[in-house]
Amino acid sequence: MSTYVFDFAEGNKDLKDLLGGKGANLAEMTNLGLPVPPGFTITTEACRHWLRHGEEPEGLAAEVEEHLRRLEEAMGKRLGEPGDPLLVSVRSGAKFSMPGMMDTVLNVGLSDACVGGLGEQAGDERFAWDSYRRLLQMFGATVLGIDAALFAERLEQVRDKRGVSADTDLDAADLRGLVEDFKAIVKEHSGRDFPQDPREQLDLAVRAVFMSWNTERARLYRRQERIPDDLGTAVNVVAMVFGNLGGDSGTGVAFTRDPATGTQGVYGDYLPNAQGEDVVAGIRNTLPVAELERLDKGSYDELLRIMAVLERHYADLCDIEFTIERGRLWMLQTRVGKRTAAAAFRIAAQLVDEGLIDMDEALRRVTGQQLAQLMFPQFDPAAPRELIACGMAASPGAAVGKAAFDSATAIEWAAAGEQVILVRRETNPDDLGGMVAARGVLTSRGGKTSHAAVVARGMGRTCVVGVDALRVDPRQGEFTTPDGARVREGDVISIDGGTGEVFRGPVDVVASAVVDALLGGEDQPDEHAARSDVDGKPAGDEQRDVVAAVQRLMAYADSRRRMAVRANADTGSDAMRARSFGAEGIGLCRTEHMFLGARRRIVEQVILARSDEQRDAALEQLVEPQRRDFQEILEAMDGLPVTIRLLDPPLHEFLPDLTALSVKVAVAEAQGKVNPADVELLAQVQRLDEQNPMLGMRGVRLALVVPGLVLLQVRAVAEAAAELKSLGRDPRPEIMVPLVAAVQEFEIVREQAKAVIDEVAAERGVELSFPIGTMIELPRAALTGHQIAEAAEFFSFGTNDLTQTAWGFSRDDVEAAFFPRYLDAGIFGVSPFESLDVEGVGRLVSIAAWEGKETRPDLKIGVCGEHGGDPHSIHFFESISLDYVSCSPFRVPVARLEAARAVLGEGNVGSA
Repeated sequence: MSTYVFDFAEGNKDLKDLLGGKGANLAEMTNLGLPVPPGFTITTEACRHWLRHGEEPEGLAAEVEEHLRRLEEAMGKRLGEPGDPLLVSVRSGAKFSMPGMMDTVLNVGLSDACVGGLGEQAGDERFAWDSYRRLLQMFGATVLGIDAALFAERLEQVRDKRGVSADTDLDAADLRGLVEDFKAIVKEHSGRDFPQDPREQLDLAVRAVFMSWNTERARLYRRQERIPDDLGTAVNVVAMVFGNLGGDSGTGVAFTRDPATGTQGVYGDYLPNAQGEDVVAGIRNTLPVAELERLDKGSYDELLRIMAVLERHYADLCDIEFTIERGRLWMLQTRVGKRTAAAAFRIAAQLVDEGLIDMDEALRRVTGQQLAQLMFPQFDPAAPRELIACGMAASPGAAVGKAAFDSATAIEWAAAGEQVILVRRETNPDDLGGMVAARGVLTSRGGKTSHAAVVARGMGRTCVVGVDALRVDPRQGEFTTPDGARVREGDVISIDGGTGEVFRGPVDVVASAVVDALLGGEDQPDEHAARSDVDGKPAGDEQRDVVAAVQRLMAYADSRRRMAVRANADTGSDAMRARSFGAEGIGLCRTEHMFLGARRRIVEQVILARSDEQRDAALEQLVEPQRRDFQEILEAMDGLPVTIRLLDPPLHEFLPDLTALSVKVAVAEAQGKVNPADVELLAQVQRLDEQNPMLGMRGVRLALVVPGLVLLQVRAVAEAAAELKSLGRDPRPEIMVPLVAAVQEFEIVREQAKAVIDEVAAERGVELSFPIGTMIELPRAALTGHQIAEAAEFFSFGTNDLTQTAWGFSRDDVEAAFFPRYLDAGIFGVSPFESLDVEGVGRLVSIAAWEGKETRPDLKIGVCGEHGGDPHSIHFFESISLDYVSCSPFRVPVARLEAARAVLGEGNVGSA
């Protein structure tokens, strides 16, 4: 029989799969001898059983009873006994941190029978009634599903009646009355009395935590962070220690380094006379944790000692929750702290210099997603702006958008293509949808450890919190600035998550300093350059430190990765930018754009030509422009491979619109002004019209039916290469034939292309030899890769079209039509166009790659779809030993970093 419950002394930090992150770390701190209240953890296995079967596993109740008995013995108290009750907290704790997404209930065990005894033992009647009203409030909302706003509104009414602004200003009589009000709310809205049996409270709270795993906000967070849905949460039952016992008590959250910047020191928030949820909920503005030194120097010094122990033990930034009960410090949680992208790179470099980690581990500590965040634009320092308020810088970046005062509005506007800033007094877990949709988040309450700050940092959203000078009125849809001006819903504002500043109207943005540094390309420092200051002081300008850390880690990443990284680029300027970002060639040069504008009409003439003479005359007009295009790209990538995909789009993209042309002819006929040329053109267009153009006359099929159009491209490539060779350059073009399904198709086009290349070589008197390969973008091509490899010299997987054809999806139609439903239903956790479907499409890629190499060991294999820049997909491509990935120029640094991290085979792929 499985064991479902473990005392803290029985676990350790490596048991996160079983005990969840919170339980594993509570066990670790217990084993380190740190002051942790005693308690026990109900495992994730118990949660998974409950989620599958709708009931607790056999034996769980007995195990909980046994561990509760041990806890009572350790504390010398019994749960809910009248004289001196033991109270417990019931907290969630999944393997991966999900801040604020699941439920917690404090003060479980408190009842009418023992609230008086609690007050007598504490010598503080007010404290006892405050604890009871908190239990009713949390239990009602979390366990019984009552709207939390009902409790908050009643509390606000009581404060207003007393003429006070803070909960701490209410006396014991006020709180006793509030308890009765809350019990009435429970009765009215749940149909039952608040349970007075302490064990029933515990059992219901445990069940509520299990159920919170599948709340809408938790599922949305897991999708956003790519956390599997089947992990479940552990439940931690911990003896209560109280921070709401007066001025010598309090609660706080601290970080061993600044999670926003990476600066070394003590950072965090502290609230005197409060319980833990008050800090993260942001309902009262907090004090900096450094203020604790003045309030309680003994506890402050002990906190610093423990923080140092934990950071050395975990070799990382630690996020710590603590409570002080009448001068005694207790540790309630620690975890490796979430951090901004800038802090992640800076801290990784610092820890290397401090000798706590090596460079391989430093790479594991940063992600491609974080690097992408650092490449976001910032506000232009020279741009005019109107400062209206300033708060705490919680998550960096520059965000401009319309002010939306609730999540539903933010989601609606973002879906319509608007840029949005979500403005709230404080966020709560139900605001997650709006936070995901918004470009930035602004709150008037809370600190750097509030819900808004923690979640925004994890998602990479710009965030400013604690702007207490703003009076936010969500019901009226407006906020008031210190000078009395109003900003209403829909007005544009700008927020700077690096400084905490809030501006009226839009502010111009500029590229980040990290982008400027990355565009240095090959001139990056080696891994020992740009060392950070490790004496606890900022090493000069924070931005300079971040840039130096990025350059240092990128240089090391290039030394560790196996796969090459190329870029998708169609012009010489794109190619030059990609090369500056560190691209080692072009993996996909699309030629479609070369036939747009004035050239589109010429292509139309080629397609509609009624004789070889007409077709040849039209083709002749295209040769020289094409040669210039290819020469520009090959010159920009001199000495590096350039994979040029022959013309791929369907014929209809080069022809007049059938509907418009039909209307034109019909109107002309009705008016008796028929143009014979239009009638003939309409007949031609109707003849070539296709019901499903994307699976019709395109790619290799076009090359076989209208060979001159494709062969002119081959000639243009060959002539461009010959010209550059005559100038002493080193052009390395590769010809890629698209949409091949059968080796016979490819063989015909390959022979035609080789003949053209040989002809140009003879004409120019130079040696020309280009690899000729194919794009694998159809399931049949993937499944017959062993045959195609007999003729093709390289494979490049077009994973966008391969995903469409494998799933039977039309991307342009399905993403808006039903993907949201598929995501909600868990059919897939993320769009297969965003991250490769490893089980389906990935299997096709694996089969083709493996069998292709079996046939031709020197076969070069890469990826040129959008998945080439996706971190999760890159790790899969490394696992099947592809030779390179190719992505947009801006994603090249991300791919370089993730290709190195994939070699290491560990670490977080998503956001930190």
